[in-house]
Amino acid sequence: MYRIFVVEDDAVIAGAICRELCAWGYEARAAVDFADVMGEFRAFAPHLVLMDVSLPFHNGYFHCAEIRRESKAPVIFVSSRADDMDVVMAVNMGGDDYITKPISLEVLVAKVQAMLRRSYDYETPPPEPRLRGAVLDAAGSCLMRGGERIPLTKNELGILQVLLERPGQVVCREAIMLRLWESDEFVDDNTLTVNVNRLRKTLAAAGIEDCVVTHKGQGYSINA
Repeated sequence: MYRIFVVEDDAVIAGAICRELCAWGYEARAAVDFADVMGEFRAFAPHLVLMDVSLPFHNGYFHCAEIRRESKAPVIFVSSRADDMDVVMAVNMGGDDYITKPISLEVLVAKVQAMLRRSYDYETPPPEPRLRGAVLDAAGSCLMRGGERIPLTKNELGILQVLLERPGQVVCREAIMLRLWESDEFVDDNTLTVNVNRLRKTLAAAGIEDCVVTHKGQGYSINA
Protein backbone atom coordinates (compact mmCIF):
# COMPACT_ATOMS: atom_id res chain seq x y z
CA MET A 1 0.00 0.00 0.00
CA TYR A 2 1.39 3.37 -1.01
CA ARG A 3 1.85 5.91 1.81
CA ILE A 4 1.06 9.57 1.11
CA PHE A 5 2.09 12.42 3.41
CA VAL A 6 -0.16 15.50 3.29
CA VAL A 7 1.57 18.70 4.43
CA GLU A 8 -1.36 21.12 4.64
CA ASP A 9 -2.06 23.43 7.59
CA ASP A 10 -5.79 23.77 6.88
CA ALA A 11 -7.15 20.85 8.91
CA VAL A 12 -10.40 20.70 6.94
CA ILE A 13 -8.61 20.47 3.59
CA ALA A 14 -6.02 18.02 4.92
CA GLY A 15 -8.74 15.80 6.38
CA ALA A 16 -10.74 15.79 3.16
CA ILE A 17 -7.67 14.87 1.11
CA CYS A 18 -6.69 12.07 3.50
CA ARG A 19 -10.21 10.61 3.52
CA GLU A 20 -10.36 10.63 -0.29
CA LEU A 21 -6.96 8.99 -0.61
CA CYS A 22 -7.88 6.33 1.95
CA ALA A 23 -11.08 5.62 -0.01
CA TRP A 24 -8.87 4.83 -3.00
CA GLY A 25 -6.82 2.35 -0.99
CA TYR A 26 -3.84 4.53 -0.02
CA GLU A 27 -2.47 5.08 3.46
CA ALA A 28 -2.61 8.84 4.01
CA ARG A 29 -1.37 10.87 6.94
CA ALA A 30 -1.51 14.63 7.50
CA ALA A 31 1.32 16.59 9.10
CA VAL A 32 0.60 17.62 12.69
CA ASP A 33 3.74 19.34 13.99
CA PHE A 34 4.78 21.93 11.39
CA ALA A 35 7.88 22.70 13.40
CA ASP A 36 9.06 19.14 12.73
CA VAL A 37 7.77 18.23 9.29
CA MET A 38 10.95 16.31 8.48
CA GLY A 39 10.68 14.28 11.67
CA GLU A 40 7.16 13.20 10.69
CA PHE A 41 8.33 12.56 7.13
CA ARG A 42 11.10 10.22 8.32
CA ALA A 43 8.78 8.38 10.70
CA PHE A 44 6.12 7.81 8.03
CA ALA A 45 8.51 7.17 5.10
CA PRO A 46 5.93 8.11 2.46
CA HIS A 47 6.02 7.16 -1.20
CA LEU A 48 4.64 10.59 -2.20
CA VAL A 49 4.15 14.00 -0.57
CA LEU A 50 1.37 16.53 -1.19
CA MET A 51 2.82 19.89 -0.14
CA ASP A 52 1.21 23.28 0.44
CA VAL A 53 3.38 26.36 -0.06
CA SER A 54 2.23 28.67 2.75
CA LEU A 55 2.88 26.87 6.02
CA PRO A 56 3.78 27.78 9.62
CA PHE A 57 7.49 28.09 10.52
CA HIS A 58 8.85 27.25 7.04
CA ASN A 59 7.21 27.29 3.63
CA GLY A 60 6.73 24.28 1.39
CA TYR A 61 9.76 25.10 -0.75
CA PHE A 62 11.99 24.75 2.31
CA HIS A 63 10.50 21.39 3.26
CA CYS A 64 10.74 20.12 -0.33
CA ALA A 65 14.45 21.01 -0.45
CA GLU A 66 14.98 19.21 2.87
CA ILE A 67 13.14 16.12 1.58
CA ARG A 68 15.31 16.12 -1.53
CA ARG A 69 18.45 15.89 0.63
CA GLU A 70 17.48 12.37 1.68
CA SER A 71 14.63 11.04 -0.45
CA LYS A 72 13.52 10.70 -4.06
CA ALA A 73 9.84 10.45 -3.10
CA PRO A 74 7.86 12.64 -5.53
CA VAL A 75 6.51 15.93 -4.17
CA ILE A 76 3.35 17.45 -5.62
CA PHE A 77 2.67 21.04 -4.60
CA VAL A 78 -1.01 21.88 -4.01
CA SER A 79 -1.39 25.60 -3.44
CA SER A 80 -3.71 28.56 -4.01
CA ARG A 81 -0.67 30.56 -5.13
CA ALA A 82 -0.66 30.56 -8.92
CA ASP A 83 2.15 32.93 -9.95
CA ASP A 84 4.66 31.59 -12.47
CA MET A 85 7.43 32.30 -9.96
CA ASP A 86 5.80 29.92 -7.46
CA VAL A 87 5.83 27.14 -10.06
CA VAL A 88 9.47 27.91 -10.91
CA MET A 89 10.42 27.85 -7.23
CA ALA A 90 8.63 24.53 -6.75
CA VAL A 91 10.55 22.94 -9.64
CA ASN A 92 13.86 24.43 -8.53
CA MET A 93 13.41 23.08 -5.01
CA GLY A 94 12.81 19.57 -6.34
CA GLY A 95 9.04 19.49 -6.81
CA ASP A 96 7.60 17.08 -9.38
CA ASP A 97 4.26 18.77 -10.09
CA TYR A 98 2.32 21.89 -9.12
CA ILE A 99 -1.47 21.96 -8.78
CA THR A 100 -3.40 25.18 -8.19
CA LYS A 101 -6.34 25.21 -5.78
CA PRO A 102 -9.25 24.80 -5.94
CA ILE A 103 -9.07 21.32 -7.43
CA SER A 104 -11.53 18.45 -7.27
CA LEU A 105 -10.46 15.59 -5.04
CA GLU A 106 -10.95 13.08 -7.86
CA VAL A 107 -8.63 15.02 -10.14
CA LEU A 108 -6.10 15.23 -7.31
CA VAL A 109 -6.26 11.46 -6.86
CA ALA A 110 -5.79 11.00 -10.62
CA LYS A 111 -2.67 13.18 -10.46
CA VAL A 112 -1.38 11.14 -7.51
CA GLN A 113 -2.01 7.87 -9.35
CA ALA A 114 -0.20 9.12 -12.45
CA MET A 115 2.80 10.26 -10.41
CA LEU A 116 2.99 6.95 -8.53
CA ARG A 117 2.88 4.99 -11.77
CA ARG A 118 5.70 7.05 -13.24
CA SER A 119 7.79 6.88 -10.08
CA TYR A 120 7.27 3.25 -9.06
CA ASP A 121 6.66 1.43 -12.33
CA TYR A 122 9.01 -1.30 -11.17
CA GLU A 123 6.66 -2.30 -8.35
CA THR A 124 4.71 -5.56 -8.57
CA PRO A 125 1.42 -4.75 -10.30
CA PRO A 126 -1.84 -5.27 -8.40
CA PRO A 127 -4.09 -8.23 -9.22
CA GLU A 128 -5.85 -7.93 -12.56
CA PRO A 129 -9.33 -6.40 -12.06
CA ARG A 130 -12.40 -8.42 -12.98
CA LEU A 131 -15.64 -7.45 -14.67
CA ARG A 132 -18.52 -9.92 -14.49
CA GLY A 133 -16.35 -12.96 -14.95
CA ALA A 134 -13.95 -11.29 -17.36
CA VAL A 135 -10.36 -10.43 -16.43
CA LEU A 136 -8.83 -7.14 -17.61
CA ASP A 137 -5.45 -7.72 -19.23
CA ALA A 138 -3.98 -4.22 -19.37
CA ALA A 139 -0.73 -5.37 -20.97
CA GLY A 140 -2.64 -7.08 -23.76
CA SER A 141 -5.23 -4.28 -24.08
CA CYS A 142 -8.09 -6.73 -23.80
CA LEU A 143 -10.61 -8.48 -21.59
CA MET A 144 -10.29 -12.27 -21.23
CA ARG A 145 -13.55 -14.14 -20.70
CA GLY A 146 -13.91 -17.91 -20.90
CA GLY A 147 -10.87 -18.17 -23.14
CA GLU A 148 -12.19 -15.47 -25.45
CA ARG A 149 -10.10 -12.35 -26.07
CA ILE A 150 -12.07 -9.09 -26.25
CA PRO A 151 -9.79 -6.40 -27.76
CA LEU A 152 -9.96 -2.87 -26.38
CA THR A 153 -8.78 0.38 -27.93
CA LYS A 154 -6.30 2.47 -25.96
CA ASN A 155 -9.02 4.83 -24.74
CA GLU A 156 -11.48 2.03 -23.95
CA LEU A 157 -8.77 0.40 -21.84
CA GLY A 158 -8.00 3.67 -20.02
CA ILE A 159 -11.66 4.34 -19.22
CA LEU A 160 -12.22 0.79 -18.00
CA GLN A 161 -9.10 0.88 -15.84
CA VAL A 162 -10.02 4.07 -14.01
CA LEU A 163 -13.61 2.91 -13.42
CA LEU A 164 -12.54 -0.52 -12.15
CA GLU A 165 -10.16 1.12 -9.69
CA ARG A 166 -13.26 2.45 -7.90
CA PRO A 167 -16.10 -0.01 -8.60
CA GLY A 168 -19.58 1.22 -7.77
CA GLN A 169 -18.43 4.80 -7.16
CA VAL A 170 -18.88 7.81 -9.42
CA VAL A 171 -15.68 8.96 -11.14
CA CYS A 172 -15.85 12.50 -12.53
CA ARG A 173 -15.29 13.12 -16.24
CA GLU A 174 -12.23 15.29 -15.49
CA ALA A 175 -10.49 12.43 -13.69
CA ILE A 176 -11.11 10.06 -16.60
CA MET A 177 -9.89 12.59 -19.17
CA LEU A 178 -6.78 13.22 -17.09
CA ARG A 179 -5.98 9.49 -17.24
CA LEU A 180 -6.45 9.42 -21.00
CA TRP A 181 -4.28 12.52 -21.47
CA GLU A 182 -1.31 10.48 -20.21
CA SER A 183 -1.17 9.00 -23.70
CA ASP A 184 -0.17 10.99 -26.75
CA GLU A 185 -3.79 11.54 -27.79
CA PHE A 186 -5.68 14.68 -26.76
CA VAL A 187 -9.09 13.85 -25.26
CA ASP A 188 -11.74 16.52 -24.77
CA ASP A 189 -15.23 16.25 -23.30
CA ASN A 190 -16.90 15.20 -26.56
CA THR A 191 -14.21 12.64 -27.31
CA LEU A 192 -14.72 11.10 -23.88
CA THR A 193 -18.47 10.70 -24.52
CA VAL A 194 -17.77 9.02 -27.87
CA ASN A 195 -15.26 6.62 -26.31
CA VAL A 196 -17.55 5.71 -23.41
CA ASN A 197 -20.28 4.84 -25.93
CA ARG A 198 -17.79 2.74 -27.92
CA LEU A 199 -16.76 0.93 -24.73
CA ARG A 200 -20.41 0.15 -23.97
CA LYS A 201 -20.85 -1.33 -27.47
CA THR A 202 -17.65 -3.38 -27.13
CA LEU A 203 -18.77 -4.78 -23.79
CA ALA A 204 -22.33 -5.43 -25.02
CA ALA A 205 -21.02 -7.35 -28.03
CA ALA A 206 -19.15 -9.58 -25.58
CA GLY A 207 -22.30 -10.13 -23.50
CA ILE A 208 -21.33 -7.67 -20.76
CA GLU A 209 -24.19 -5.19 -20.81
CA ASP A 210 -25.36 -2.21 -18.74
CA CYS A 211 -22.26 -2.07 -16.55
CA VAL A 212 -21.10 1.48 -17.35
CA VAL A 213 -23.54 3.88 -15.71
CA THR A 214 -23.85 7.58 -16.57
CA HIS A 215 -24.43 10.04 -13.72
CA LYS A 216 -25.63 13.22 -15.40
CA GLY A 217 -23.51 16.24 -14.52
CA GLN A 218 -21.11 14.09 -12.45
CA GLY A 219 -19.39 11.32 -14.39
CA TYR A 220 -19.54 7.53 -14.67
CA SER A 221 -19.51 4.47 -12.47
CA ILE A 222 -19.15 0.78 -13.21
CA ASN A 223 -21.24 -2.07 -11.92
CA ALA A 224 -18.59 -4.76 -11.83
